[in-house]
Amino acid sequence: MPIEHRSTFGPYLIRSWQPGDRDDALALIAQVLKEYGLTCEPADSDRDAREVEACYWETGGEFWVVEVDGVLVGTAGYRPTSRGPGAVELRKMYLLPQARGQGLGRYLLGTMEAAIQRRGFDEIWLETASVLKAAVGLYEASGYEPATGVETARCDRIYRKNLIQSGVSVVKR
Repeated sequence: MPIEHRSTFGPYLIRSWQPGDRDDALALIAQVLKEYGLTCEPADSDRDAREVEACYWETGGEFWVVEVDGVLVGTAGYRPTSRGPGAVELRKMYLLPQARGQGLGRYLLGTMEAAIQRRGFDEIWLETASVLKAAVGLYEASGYEPATGVETARCDRIYRKNLIQSGVSVVKR
């Protein structure tokens, strides 16, 4: 059974993904990728957005959606990775254009980091593409350090953050 998440940021509700979100979440991811000239690969690197139960819930991760007025405007998830003991990979952190530039991405990242730390994980890895300039800036400003070992074809950057060394504090709600 997945861990239930629910928080708010202004008019945005951040909540745990539900099976009824499957098509809308995958369409949102495809839309953002297309906006930046990247290809959505639902049978390969984006399979996890279609198979959330197997790729997140059954592996000990979480997958969240962001909505406003009942419409999905964002996604984000994490799941354990073999990159190290106590390590997770942050995945599918996307916001539609109307949800950007308001601090929502920073809030979502911080809330996800706190959830990851509460679960006992202490290291976060993520892959991204240089063309996603705002995301790269957010990760670098949030203490993510460049690393090596990109595994996703459309990505050309990989970052890691040690939650213990960086002194991330758990967000209290």
